Amino acid sequence: MDFGGLRQVYNIVSPNNNGGNLQETVTIDNEKNIAIVNIHAGSCSSTTIFDYKHGYIASRVLSRRACFILKMDRQNTPPLNNLQRYIYERQALNNMFSNKYTWVKYNPLESLITDVDWFLFGSPIEKLCKHIPLYKGEVVEKTHNVGAGGCAKAGLLGILGISICADFRV
Repeated sequence: MDFGGLRQVYNIVSPNNNGGNLQETVTIDNEKNIAIVNIHAGSCSSTTIFDYKHGYIASRVLSRRACFILKMDRQNTPPLNNLQRYIYERQALNNMFSNKYTWVKYNPLESLITDVDWFLFGSPIEKLCKHIPLYKGEVVEKTHNVGAGGCAKAGLLGILGISICADFRV
């Protein structure tokens, strides 16, 4: 199956827990080697950039007025060309592949990045996060200590879901 072209945009509408619908817009830019995911969910809206060139994932969560960045785990992150196939199959089959999330914690007091090296993170992430606080996230196994109620959902739901949770233990 040829997904050709340098840039594709996908709109995905899926049911949410409250009986309504959740809309995601996914833009895959093969030239820049990035995927941009916008989740349209009111105050829970988010934008996530998967930057395959620089090897980072950044999420900007509207309700938190903050950006969260983590190093991309290449073993658990599908390549960009597979992402296109997953989205196509998810739309065609109208099913969710996985409700599994990558759990990311950050400590508001300790993980704020004050001296940001935008060259390291790349210009797409710089445009997303430049004028708001940027926190370094850490991938963790979900435990009973991670309260899902205080977590923000981001990423590509059903394929590369990310749950960002504050860790207030100091």
